[in-house]
Amino acid sequence: MASEDIAQLTEALAKTHVGEELSYKGQGLKLDDEQSVEKIVREIDQFRGLRALRLEGNTIGVEAAHAIAKALETHNELECCHWSDMFTGRLRSEIPPALKSLGSALITSGARLTELDLSDNAFGPDGVKGIETLLKSPVCHTLKELRLNNCGMGIGGGIILASALTECYKQSSAMGSPLKLKVFIAGRNRLENDGATALARAFQMIGSLEEVHMPQNGINHPGITALATAMQHNPNLRVLNLNDNTFTKRGAVAMAQALKHLRSIQVVNFGDCLVRTEGAIAIAAALREGLTVIKELNLSFGEITEAAALVLARALKDKPDLKKLDLNGNCLGEDGCEALKEAMESVDKSDVLGSLSDDEGEPDEEEEEDDEDSGAEDEDDEEEEEEEEHNCVNGTKENGKDKGSPAKVGYIDCLMQMYHTLFSHTISYRLIGKIYVPRCVSLIFQMKGFSSPHFQTYLFISSLMVNMGLLKGEKKMKKMGVLPGHLIVLNHCVGQDYFPVDQADVLLIFLSRLVLPMHTSVCHLFHARLNLFKSEICVELN
Repeated sequence: MASEDIAQLTEALAKTHVGEELSYKGQGLKLDDEQSVEKIVREIDQFRGLRALRLEGNTIGVEAAHAIAKALETHNELECCHWSDMFTGRLRSEIPPALKSLGSALITSGARLTELDLSDNAFGPDGVKGIETLLKSPVCHTLKELRLNNCGMGIGGGIILASALTECYKQSSAMGSPLKLKVFIAGRNRLENDGATALARAFQMIGSLEEVHMPQNGINHPGITALATAMQHNPNLRVLNLNDNTFTKRGAVAMAQALKHLRSIQVVNFGDCLVRTEGAIAIAAALREGLTVIKELNLSFGEITEAAALVLARALKDKPDLKKLDLNGNCLGEDGCEALKEAMESVDKSDVLGSLSDDEGEPDEEEEEDDEDSGAEDEDDEEEEEEEEHNCVNGTKENGKDKGSPAKVGYIDCLMQMYHTLFSHTISYRLIGKIYVPRCVSLIFQMKGFSSPHFQTYLFISSLMVNMGLLKGEKKMKKMGVLPGHLIVLNHCVGQDYFPVDQADVLLIFLSRLVLPMHTSVCHLFHARLNLFKSEICVELN
């Protein structure tokens, strides 16, 4: 071989890049036209084995994107596109055609992506249209991670995205290799209920998610409930981050029900989601029944009161992997914060409790009356009653069919009316015993509720405490207060075999924290019965 040929070959090899990743990350390049990307295009052309291309932290115009796209058409080995924050300062109208050029190039090349990151590109719904064809194509049949954080997709963009993912799953399934998306990130996108609900349908179909991050999207309880249903169909889910959306009781209860099905869940972030006290009780019930590998639980800034926080603390007793519990910014009060610290210490978890420095203090009566059912949280009573019927609060209705119990009667309300009539200060404790009120109520509890396989005990207990005035509910109602008769009847009920010990414990926590001083002696009787019941259960188990 001539020396000049060797020199040319040496020069060619020197210009050839061999590896897996080509990165221009964070270089702040302003790439407007073909001339501005000549060096990048040349390096892409000469790169062998290009697995990942990083373009984030630059600003790319339509012509520049088209030139880069042409260079990518020969790289069918490309798997990872890290293209976040690459349209800074560009007009929104420039972004969709730029994305279409890049997407078309990937389709032409026959690449099979595993990661696509377009976060921090404020492209709105039109930007989602720019990647719609790409997402539906075989290029994304192998997608494992999709990151679209802070893109301003809005409701329309969320619906388009959901449709594209659904089509991707259907087409990939038809080809024998269904889409197995593992990581989905789409925070700060204003998806709201309709966008979240559309995505939930896609998630339910896909069923392979391991991480879902959708914080700060303006999602209220209808969207949260839809997502909760979808999560139940993703059994390998490890991380669920819905921070800064609005659950309220209904959304929180739905999510608590979903958590019971997620045996692999490790990180739950429902901070700043307004789960409230009833929602916290439902989540505590989920903790008792499962979440064995939970590592982090964030329920901060959720209007959770002291008693509910103590219920949560007790539910964490048998969670050996727990590393962090965040209950900051709730409504515990100074004494409540101390009680929570003591409760966490009693279950040997004092080191996992985060700071409580931003606690809002105990809610006063005026706040409870003024902030009920405001803004997006305000839903009409008819819708709530329908939801409660479905969740077996007022019966045992499931899938629209009666299961032998009068779901529409609302027997909790009937019981409360009976309490109004019977449990007044004018009726003596002895008379209540003589007319067998405790036994009658206990029988109703057992036959109309606890004996049903569809009955959700924690919802019943929560509703009972709301009706008794021990717990703030989301639906306005006249407060009854706790009367001696209530405690006598509950004292009888918790001693029965059908009554779950953990729910009796929930009642005790609320009664011991909130019951009127005049009923202290009856409350002690209730406490004694509960302890006796616990002892009997322990003996039976041993």
